[in-house]
Amino acid sequence: MKLKRSLMNAALSIACLAAAAAAELDTAQIDKLTGLKGSMDKDESVYKVTFPRDDVKVTVAGWQMPPFMGLGTWAAFQGSNEKAMMMGDTVLFEDEVNSAMSAALDNGLSVTALHNHFFFDQPNVYFMHIGGEGNVEKLAGAAKKVYDAVKAVRGRSGKPAETFGQRELEKGNLPEKSSITLAPLNEIFGMQGEAKDGMAKFIIGKKASMGGMEIGKAIGVNTWAAFAGSDDNAVVDGDFAMTEDELQPVLTALRRSGINIVAIHNHMTHETPRIMFLHYWGRGKATDLAEAVKAALGKTKHDQ
Repeated sequence: MKLKRSLMNAALSIACLAAAAAAELDTAQIDKLTGLKGSMDKDESVYKVTFPRDDVKVTVAGWQMPPFMGLGTWAAFQGSNEKAMMMGDTVLFEDEVNSAMSAALDNGLSVTALHNHFFFDQPNVYFMHIGGEGNVEKLAGAAKKVYDAVKAVRGRSGKPAETFGQRELEKGNLPEKSSITLAPLNEIFGMQGEAKDGMAKFIIGKKASMGGMEIGKAIGVNTWAAFAGSDDNAVVDGDFAMTEDELQPVLTALRRSGINIVAIHNHMTHETPRIMFLHYWGRGKATDLAEAVKAALGKTKHDQ
């Protein structure tokens, strides 16, 4: 009987130790996977890795800004090795944003915001918020992929670029006078677009409610796409209105089509459902751009 009780106690002790180990984050593994050295907030059991963006000098209103004042990339982990949550903020220059975003999306992370923190900054600095849930190995490894994508861009040039990249250069300058043919775009979107001075625009509404009223297309809850240039050398810019659940599928669809994301944020408060907005910019043949926007639009529920 004593032997049986001893064996049971030993088994229970082993189970408790295993549970305790699973409940703790393997911080050494996080350091190894991210290539960074973090620190633990013992009060909240959150482990955070961070590094300063000191590889490019940034001025704000003519003052050279120390990274300590808000130019730090970080990722924070909470939970256990097998069931963790990660949130982070990534300091990026304009030519790094879309490579970093694709790396995040392709490796299972969510991109939840993209915005500026300053005015009159040179070069312009953007902040991309990322997050995810899963095991530590997956989350820390994905964060490293984002950081590697940034390093790859900066490895090609220490100075942030002033255009979207090689694809833009190959297309050459946009024509001074636009001449977009509306009919093919009407067919792609399945609706009649607006035309002005050789440009084209399509606006698709989305229903929501706020303050006890139904709101939609006319008051600003809409997705739109505007085209300029020529049929073979065009630019598209616009805005997507999406629910929170639609944001990641839309981002993924646009990035896989080579469309650049330039902002992710909200336009309102206290609306139902919560509506997120993303702004985008693309370059190419007008019909290819329209197909890319239409594919992303297919990831949302909308009303024309």
